Amino acid sequence: MRLVFAGTPAAAVPTLRRLATLHEIVAVVTRPDAPLGRKRVLTPSPVAQAAVELGLPIIRTARLDDAATAEIAALQPDLGVIVAYGGLVREPLLSVPASGWINLHFSLLPAWRGAAPVQRALIAGDRELGASVFQLVAELDAGDVFARRVVAVPDTATAGEALEILAADGADLTADVVAAIADGTAAAAPQTGEPTFAGKLSHGDGLLDWNLPLTAVYARFRGVTPEPGAHTTVGGQSLKVLEAAPAADAEPLAPGQLSGTKSAVLIGTASGPLAVTRVQPAGRAAMNAVDWWRGQRGADDLRAGS
Repeated sequence: MRLVFAGTPAAAVPTLRRLATLHEIVAVVTRPDAPLGRKRVLTPSPVAQAAVELGLPIIRTARLDDAATAEIAALQPDLGVIVAYGGLVREPLLSVPASGWINLHFSLLPAWRGAAPVQRALIAGDRELGASVFQLVAELDAGDVFARRVVAVPDTATAGEALEILAADGADLTADVVAAIADGTAAAAPQTGEPTFAGKLSHGDGLLDWNLPLTAVYARFRGVTPEPGAHTTVGGQSLKVLEAAPAADAEPLAPGQLSGTKSAVLIGTASGPLAVTRVQPAGRAAMNAVDWWRGQRGADDLRAGS
């Protein structure tokens, strides 16, 4: 099939690479180069970098507007495939490919429609994660589903780690659906059940509330790592929590109370401590939590969240 592929982050790259081995990619649509790092160097998106490696034509655009629509229409694609592009596909572009557009979404639809499905699922404590491939329609992530699959993800995985697993599995799932559309055997079914929504996360979503039970604190840590990042305050200073896990066989601590061990800094919650092993203080590089803790000796009544 003649495919147009739209995607931007690293999570979209496995699907692009998989489809490029099976079909003709007439264009790769991705967001424009963006400034990254402290020096704000303009950097191509991961999808753009993969497209260059594969020798595929690229359309860089921040909006799928009339100009982008005309450029895609001129290529006469059979099908559009979108994976985390970062913009909405509306009419008339929705109807440009002969078979419309399909979307790989990293949730078990209708759960977690929206921009941050993996993060929101982890924060909510969902036990099952998965991916769905559905027919793109004007309503947000509401189209009929061709395929959905539960994907095994370790119960210690952060959102970043879970997304890598889902992206790899989702590439095969998407390839199967494209093959079925190509040979005329694809069948999609309406979504059933009450939808939940996964709005984009902000910096504030990463704030850890030590007054909650350990399960809730750890779920939020997993869901916001690496972006927007888990954080707290200690002595009025911001502290990013980069690596953490529930402490095993540790003595209870009051919510927000800190205690150092040989391998971690324990922070109390409402039901047991979280063992923090790597942190990043404000304005400093990431470091082992124990090294940071040694530097706090002599400070009075240090408590996370204050």
